[in-house]
Amino acid sequence: MRRPLWVIMTYVALLFLAVATAIPNFLPVTARSALPDWVTNQTVSLGLDLQGGAHLLLAVDRDDLAQARLQDLRETLVAEMQALNQSQATISSDGLTLSVGADDALFAAMQESAAATAQPGTPVDFTVTHKDGILRLALTAAGLDRAATSAADSSLEVIRQRIDQVGVSEPMISRVGDDRILVQMPGVENPAQLRALLGSTAKMSFQMVAAQPGPGVAMLDLRDGSGQVPVENRIALSGERLDQAAMTFDPDTGRPMVTFAFDRQGAVTFAEITAANIGQRFAVVLDGQVLTAPVIQSVIPGGQGQITGNFTPEEAQTLAVLLTSGALPASLEVIEERSVGAALGADSIRSGLITGVVGLALVMAMMVALYGGWGLLASAVLGVNVMLTLTALGLLGATLTLPGIAGIILCLGIAVDSNILIFSRIREETAKGTVAMKALKQGYAQAWATIFDANITTLLAMVLLFLFGAGAVRGFAITMSLGVVISMFTAVVLMRMVMEALVRRRKPASLAIAPLFGRVPAPGAFSFMRRGRVALVVSAMLSIGAMTALVVPGPNLGIDFTGGVQMVLRSDAAVPLADLRTAIAASVAGDASLQAFGDPTEALIRVQGAAGQATVAAVEAAAAQTVPGAVFDQIDLVGPTISGELATTGLIALSLAILAMLAYIWVRFEWHFAAGAIVVLFLDITKTFGIIALVGWEVNLTTIVALLTLIGYSVNDKVVVYDRIREHLRASGDTPLPEVIDRSLNQVLARCIFTSGTTLAALLPMAIWGGPAVAGFAWPMIAGVVIATASSLFVAGPVLVWLAARSPAVMGAPA
Repeated sequence: MRRPLWVIMTYVALLFLAVATAIPNFLPVTARSALPDWVTNQTVSLGLDLQGGAHLLLAVDRDDLAQARLQDLRETLVAEMQALNQSQATISSDGLTLSVGADDALFAAMQESAAATAQPGTPVDFTVTHKDGILRLALTAAGLDRAATSAADSSLEVIRQRIDQVGVSEPMISRVGDDRILVQMPGVENPAQLRALLGSTAKMSFQMVAAQPGPGVAMLDLRDGSGQVPVENRIALSGERLDQAAMTFDPDTGRPMVTFAFDRQGAVTFAEITAANIGQRFAVVLDGQVLTAPVIQSVIPGGQGQITGNFTPEEAQTLAVLLTSGALPASLEVIEERSVGAALGADSIRSGLITGVVGLALVMAMMVALYGGWGLLASAVLGVNVMLTLTALGLLGATLTLPGIAGIILCLGIAVDSNILIFSRIREETAKGTVAMKALKQGYAQAWATIFDANITTLLAMVLLFLFGAGAVRGFAITMSLGVVISMFTAVVLMRMVMEALVRRRKPASLAIAPLFGRVPAPGAFSFMRRGRVALVVSAMLSIGAMTALVVPGPNLGIDFTGGVQMVLRSDAAVPLADLRTAIAASVAGDASLQAFGDPTEALIRVQGAAGQATVAAVEAAAAQTVPGAVFDQIDLVGPTISGELATTGLIALSLAILAMLAYIWVRFEWHFAAGAIVVLFLDITKTFGIIALVGWEVNLTTIVALLTLIGYSVNDKVVVYDRIREHLRASGDTPLPEVIDRSLNQVLARCIFTSGTTLAALLPMAIWGGPAVAGFAWPMIAGVVIATASSLFVAGPVLVWLAARSPAVMGAPA
């Protein structure tokens, strides 16, 4: 049936707009900036791993918050005792509980205080019990949860003020969960300064220095590590009275310092303190450390002062920003950090473009060799596929990351599977003597169900990856999902329209889709099932061996699952690995390793275990001492909390992906096919895991992405095989099942080999030139594609026969 002209023109107009919208993505930044805004509004934003920048996930320090809440509760208790004119008895603490000797009046007063903390439908912040004359106050988990959420809310504005004062362009600051804050800052060149800026509570106070240690005196460390100072616990003047602070330089020494000024009330108090304590030392305390402790020489009436010390300009600027923006309501710890230097981001873009061009060229070469002119047409449609994917990403406001580029490249290899299925069906119809147009229509009609089922299984895996993934992993899932949907449109709708138009114009007697060289071979008569039992036994033995490899030597788990720090250092000269290794081992606690990273001027530093901000700072300090002028192109910090969550969500995503796809097969086919897919998929995954363990590839989030993608690919392959078997079962009558499987496998043999070939053609450039991040995805995928293709041809059939022999059910129509 011919399509109406208005339908065709609508498609043409939409495709033209989509391609025009995608073109600015390929222009240099200078050329793009010269274009009107309405032309470039829909360009795809680059992720931090491509343009450089820092990604920090901050969490409220629950232990610190609990101690602060316990101190507040202690002050409330003391206030109630004073209000009742009771003598202040000794208050003892045990964990999150305070105990004090009390009468019924104090018990009733504290019950009222506890009741006042409850909100409608929520429990109190602390419980009150009174037994044997002992009053006990215990903080509740619900109260601490509310306090953590409130602290995260209040911290948002403080963090925003701190970042604005540093001058980071277009930062993204958002809440994640109940007590976490995500900060993304593109173009940041000094993540260490921002890490200190965001992780510091900045609780400042001015306290008198005591003559000697004793009651009411605490020994506080000096910031420069030169010793300790006895400081009175009583706060003479709170940092909340600070009005402004700025970094400047000492006119006498030229060293950086911080000047500050109090508000009106603070200035009065400051003048009174300095007047009463001339000749005494006055400590400036920040987060429990003494910044400076000068001697008061005279009265300071103006409410202004300065903080001097051995500051670098960056440290002085950070301190001034901290004082100006105010203190955080609670300490924040960096539980995940991923920063990439601008130079490495540019290299990632370059490698992504190279792998994309090479992968596209290889896929096009294979398609032309296999299908001649029709293959060239399908390759041209692949270019449209990329344009449409970029347009969709721009319209959705999605961010393109390095895994996203890998997803686009992989889609090039997978997208041609639809064309291969369609071309195979058309060839079969032409071999039967069907006329050109009818062969075209029949080919599309017969291939559609298989294309739909195969792509739905991949989409299910990507949806689960999006739901349970984060950051770049979700970006990969979005890109792959869009690529799969768009490939269905380009192959089934766009390609068909062009093919029908060409057939109507040329009016050939038959639709020959011939390869560039040679001729199309007829389906063979290879007996897969004759060797089916041997193939099944060999496959099972290899899987057992693979599972053994998961124990010995075991998987090489990356910091995504073990926690720790991974940093890429770059220097102008060769990195002295031995000296740097010694310096890091002396300053860093934990299992630290150091190795060359591709080039003598680069080194990969890894510290696994419970690492944090202090670990990163220690490595940076050791590197600055050993390799002057070195920079860190990449910093990955994964705290133990995040590593546990990543491991859990990764396993959940893998399990749910398998269950969802197999449930879909169960609905679309029969239980035999779903059970067969379970068995074969288990064999595929175990072998792939075994290869990963034997070769020593690092298991990280990228590996989970590869395995989820591989699951979709493997099930996709099994759907194609099972769909052809089901088709022949319907029409075979009493033909024995092994014979039906042999005939089906011989008919899909070319398709399986061709599809795996085009997918491998897209993956190989990623593995060779894509860099460590992309190669960590590509190599497991390559191993998995080879394993999945072999199992589809040699294991899926015998498993199906084995299941059918154990059930009297008749295999045929869909359930």
